Amino acid sequence: MVTRQKIRVILKGFDHRILDLWAGQIVEAAERTGAQVAGPVPLPTTIKRFCVLRSPHVYKNSREHFELRTHNRLIDIVEPSTRTIDSLTRLNVPAGVHISMKL
Repeated sequence: MVTRQKIRVILKGFDHRILDLWAGQIVEAAERTGAQVAGPVPLPTTIKRFCVLRSPHVYKNSREHFELRTHNRLIDIVEPSTRTIDSLTRLNVPAGVHISMKL
């Protein structure tokens, strides 16, 4: 059985438009170096909801609800070369996007 090397890239961010833009740039950079790319696959969005009291004393029933949505994208890069890894590490990522890479 032959094992194929792959890099799994997971993007996380609060703005889905910036996330999709950067997923496209990662796919483009990987394809330029000749690697096969599977993705980007949209993963389920994690939602954190918070309930906050507006007034701590008399009007305790008045509450505000907030939510924080984290969008996720998955990209698999199959058979990466050293040029592929170099081009991925040189990308300048904006402030709202978190990238994690696993071999």
